Amino acid sequence: MRIWGGYLLVLMAWVVAVMALAFLGFIICASITWQPSPLYDFLNWVRDYIVLVCIVTVLAGWVVISFYFISKPIKQLDVVANAAEQLSRPSEEPIQLPDSLEDISIQLNLAREQALRDARAAREAEQRKNDLIVYLAHDLKTPLTSVIGYLTLLRDEPQISPEIRARYTGIALEKAERLEDLINEFFDITRFNLSRLELERQSVDLTRMLEQVASEFRPIFAESGLSCSLDLPPKLHYSCDPDKLARVFDNLLRNASYYSLPDSTVEIAGRIEAGKIVLTFSNAGKNIPQEKLDRIFEQFFRLDSSRATRTGGAGLGLAIAKEIVELHGGTIRADSTEDRITFTICLPSDHSEAP
Repeated sequence: MRIWGGYLLVLMAWVVAVMALAFLGFIICASITWQPSPLYDFLNWVRDYIVLVCIVTVLAGWVVISFYFISKPIKQLDVVANAAEQLSRPSEEPIQLPDSLEDISIQLNLAREQALRDARAAREAEQRKNDLIVYLAHDLKTPLTSVIGYLTLLRDEPQISPEIRARYTGIALEKAERLEDLINEFFDITRFNLSRLELERQSVDLTRMLEQVASEFRPIFAESGLSCSLDLPPKLHYSCDPDKLARVFDNLLRNASYYSLPDSTVEIAGRIEAGKIVLTFSNAGKNIPQEKLDRIFEQFFRLDSSRATRTGGAGLGLAIAKEIVELHGGTIRADSTEDRITFTICLPSDHSEAP
């Protein structure tokens, strides 16, 4: 817009200048009273054709001015196009453009930096996924070997005592359950990469949903001496995809079961604040360093990176929870202070419904 504004300004200045010179020339020619001479005849001719001369001069100036202002952005466009090609080959070197294109240079460099960050994040996520698959493939061998070994003993030693048989059966079942967990992690990785989450909304009571999900986790919590408390309003109606939102709650409570301190309480609270539904899931646990807290919703990121433990899964639970919450138009964040971990979900009120 600035270029075309300058173009119109220069063109108008040129026309005004030509008209002013023409008017001045016309006055000079009209005021001459010399005797007939070649100069007098020439001035009379100029006076007679002064309009034609003005038109030709204006047109000539218009052509020159237009060529300058049209060729300039074309040249700048070529420069920008050459610089834009660098975005397809991101490098650490900044994109340099003339001072007149400083704003575009800033935008291109910002886009380049974002592309570099996205590329690094994609490589890191891909590397984490590949490492995870390698670890899972290796980990599958151990429980499978144990299951086969103990079942073989049960088959080949029919005379063993009931106590030993029960112990072997219990170990084989435990290893089979571990094998199932690992296979489920493989399925989570596949589903997350191949599926596109879509919402099927309906009106639900979040209070009843949270009570049901919490009751399903009580046996899991009891194994670690955990308890669960709920502070919810009598009714909390909301239009959502109940299956997917229940998966968010399931992931958060499963995460709490992994990382809560023994004999502590997992607290679930809900309220309406500033027209939004705010849900909090809080548990006692070791403080999470800020650098890990910043990455806690990344794909394939695990707080406990050791594959020797059974805490956590493929590192997709919180990433999936974040995607589902954002599909509902909400937000989710994690805080960790004073040996307490809190996940806060805010859902927009425009999808809430009265009972």
